[in-house]
Amino acid sequence: MRYRSTRGAPAVGLDEALIQGIAPDGGLFLPEQIPNFALEQFDDAVSITDVAGVMLAPFFEHSTLRDDLRAIIDETFYFDIPVVKLTSEPGWCGLLELFHGPTAAFKDVGAGFLAACLTRLEGNPESPLTILVATSGDTGGAVAAAFNERSGMRVAVLYPDGRVSERQAHQLTCWGDNVLSLAVSGSFDDCQALVKAAMADRSLAARHRFSSANSINIGRLLPQAIYYAHSSLVHWRERQQQPSYIVPTGNLGNAFACYLAREMGMPIGEIVLATNENRLIVDFLDGADWAPRASIQTLASAMDVGNPSNMERLRATGGDAAAIGRKVRAASVSDRQIEEEIGRNFTEFGFATCPHTATATYVWRHLDREDRENRDWILAATAHAAKFEQIVEPIIGQAVPVPDELAAILARQRRFTVIAPELDALANALDRGFVD
Repeated sequence: MRYRSTRGAPAVGLDEALIQGIAPDGGLFLPEQIPNFALEQFDDAVSITDVAGVMLAPFFEHSTLRDDLRAIIDETFYFDIPVVKLTSEPGWCGLLELFHGPTAAFKDVGAGFLAACLTRLEGNPESPLTILVATSGDTGGAVAAAFNERSGMRVAVLYPDGRVSERQAHQLTCWGDNVLSLAVSGSFDDCQALVKAAMADRSLAARHRFSSANSINIGRLLPQAIYYAHSSLVHWRERQQQPSYIVPTGNLGNAFACYLAREMGMPIGEIVLATNENRLIVDFLDGADWAPRASIQTLASAMDVGNPSNMERLRATGGDAAAIGRKVRAASVSDRQIEEEIGRNFTEFGFATCPHTATATYVWRHLDREDRENRDWILAATAHAAKFEQIVEPIIGQAVPVPDELAAILARQRRFTVIAPELDALANALDRGFVD
């Protein structure tokens, strides 16, 4: 299979797409043809690794990683990704818990998969590959953990200084010598713009051999589609119903993965995007022009994105706003509504939800009655509430237990550098931090 740019650059193989991260013309890679599966092809696929083996095989058909695919899958999907039922009346609803990985966020799946691929492709200590990653909270920690101390791999994590939670900041800044943590004096959009500018700078790219681990990299999207495929297949087998999904979204990568799984023939019904007060996607689907905005700082910080990159993929595959609006819906949730929802979830269900997951439960509660009662819903729980204890604990009135793996990360020493949101500042930090 070949991979084309959303902007028209010549197609490349999977290995090149993984390594480049972004196409030479600045576009994002997409498969030239999206495979379409019949459900019968998954009859013998029970576990999530079995489903991944069937679903990913066409994407790796001509890759040098083809014979390593099963090992890559096993390295990635080694932790539980359960669907926990919330209620069956009126209308079935459950949480897809994506926070059982090493950094307690859904990004662990894509980051682990990409690290397993790139280490096999480019893990040369004599000429290391430098992974650039902009993060609004969770991506950077997951990528740093996945690539930490991997031979031939270096990581530069850019995050908006003061705009992530304390525990998120700790996860971004506590790794080994091959991870450079950069606190950017600006927004996530500034971080993302710096990554794109650095990758487009030929001189800088030649010095550091850049690739990307943001959701702009096709290697992040493919494994994320697996947990939507698996959970929908399990639900279909158990209830003979296509589940619909509500996905909290910022940069639109996780939501596009759900859309991609449905495009490949998985038994997925409606897809609803839950955003915070950064409502560009909602307004676009309501008829506004696609005009990137300055991001707004909210309680759901990992979703504070004013220019969601993966809309470029959605527009390339889904058409104009009217056509996309027939395939996905979107709703915006305010900070006040997030706070109320965290409290209501705790009272009703007995456990804490992070601010991002709360946007999904809020949207579910406020669906039309017919939607709620006549469809089965799965809500993506994207991060563990313990990562946002400063927000969640005052609302629920008690401490949130910290998962063991997250506690181990929080015990590590922090190390980071503050830089201005300028390409020269990033170049200087990279040159100083990665001098052999």
